Parts: sequence; structure tokens; C-alpha cells
Amino acid sequence: MTASTEASKTPLWQAIAATLRDDIAEGRYGPGDRLATEAQLAERFGVNRHTVRHALSALVSDGLVRTRRGSGAFVAARPTDYPIGRRVRFRENLLRAGQRPEKRVLQIETRAATEGEASALAIEPGALICAMHGLSLADGQPVAVAETVFPVERLPGIAEALAETEGVSDALARCGIADYSRASTRVTAVSASAVQALHLQVREGAPLLRSTGLDVDADGVPVAYGRTWSRATG
Repeated sequence: MTASTEASKTPLWQAIAATLRDDIAEGRYGPGDRLATEAQLAERFGVNRHTVRHALSALVSDGLVRTRRGSGAFVAARPTDYPIGRRVRFRENLLRAGQRPEKRVLQIETRAATEGEASALAIEPGALICAMHGLSLADGQPVAVAETVFPVERLPGIAEALAETEGVSDALARCGIADYSRASTRVTAVSASAVQALHLQVREGAPLLRSTGLDVDADGVPVAYGRTWSRATG
């Protein structure tokens, strides 16, 4: 075997972690289920327990698994497939995947738009926007944190609508936007900040997927611009 082949070989602990991720994603283990013991996993994969512990540590860092001293490793969450398209709807996507969706509003504030936000929403820099900070969950497990901003002059009453309705679609409908679609989405890999890690129950610096999206009404006028940080556990 050549040196280049050796260098490209996937480390065993990474391969084991990937296999266990697939087991969880495909429902072989559900949230709260106990995984096989280190000894059993070592026998299954033909490795020593140190290699198994390395793989489990990676799953813990991703937020997929939790360990309890003397009790073993337990599934904390199931990876969520979330398709990206022109009509991205959190609730419908999770229901289609057989998971229970939930959204929690962390904060709603009215403030001046930054230059980037103003450019995206086609408004003047410094114009008022309504910013909503939220946490998305699947089957009770946190999967994403988000900040979405809305143009206040274009959508009068949006702050109250967001506070009183169950989701963005309902809030926009109350403000006269019967339908909207995704005009653009950009996805980037980032590291979790301390606050994001706290909300998502992962370690600080854990990999996240940040998606930046712009939603427009039927006439192509921007109505929402947001960034979502999702746990990279797929």
C-alpha cells in the first residue's frame, strides 16, 4: 500500500461515527434509546474500546448522543433532512419527515436596519425593521436558531403579528402577504458561538450550517431576510 493510499484512508473512529449517525438517522435508534455498550460496539466493528470512545465523543460533540457515567450512551436527537427550495416551510418539511415541529420565539425587537439588511430588503439603510430571534425544534430537540428581519414600513403591524400567531406564514398573511417564496439561499459552514451552543445543546465551536435566505411576495418584493444556524448532524 502506498503512502498516498494510507493518507487518504478514513480513520476507523470516523467510519464508526458515520455508521452510528446512519443508524440514528434511519430510526434504528430513537431519541432516548440507549446505544450498545462500548464492548458490544468494539466487537461489532472489530476495534478496541478506545476507538469506540473516540467515535462516541464525536457524536456527543455533534449533539446527537449524550453519555451518563455508569449508564452508557443515549441518543439525544435524530438528524433532520431539510430540503431547500422556493417554498421552504419548517413545519411541513418536518411533518413530511415524520417529526414533530416546534418553534419558540426568543425575542422580537424593532431596530434600524444594517447596510446588509437594508440592501437585501431593498430599503434605506437605517430604516426600521422588525427582528425576530427564534429556536426551532424537532421532536423536542433543538435543531436551529434563527434571526429573521422584516421591513416595518412595508409590513405594518408585523411585530404584533409575529407575537400573536404561530409562525411567519400566519404573521405575513395578517399583514396582507397571502403567499411568498424563497428568492435565494446561501449555505455556509461555521462554528457555533457560545450562545448558539447553549441553545442548540452542542459544544462551543461545533460545526453548524448557516443558511442565509431572502423571501419575496408574489410581485418579487422582499418581505423577509434571515439567517439560520442549524446543527450539522446529518
